[in-house]
Amino acid sequence: MQKGGYVYILASKKRGTLYIGVTSDLVARIYQHKTEYQEGFTKQHNVKILVWFESFPTIEEAIQQEKRLKKWNRLWKIELIEQSNPEWLELNLTP
Repeated sequence: MQKGGYVYILASKKRGTLYIGVTSDLVARIYQHKTEYQEGFTKQHNVKILVWFESFPTIEEAIQQEKRLKKWNRLWKIELIEQSNPEWLELNLTP
């Protein structure tokens, strides 16, 4: 059985530094960002607020979308976030 995937955007603050990522386990991946589990961009730039995500039936589709979004200019990314999250509130993943 194929596992689905997620593309997500983290921000440091409203209209701050953005990070686009892809994962098959969104809850676990966001926890890793928040606890600074790994060295890297998000830890270095304090990018921890989940402001947007989209789910896909397969991880391959999620990876394709991540690659597309990474090519977008900053304004398009901001507009994408603000369509569904105009206040840039942290999205809650717990049921």
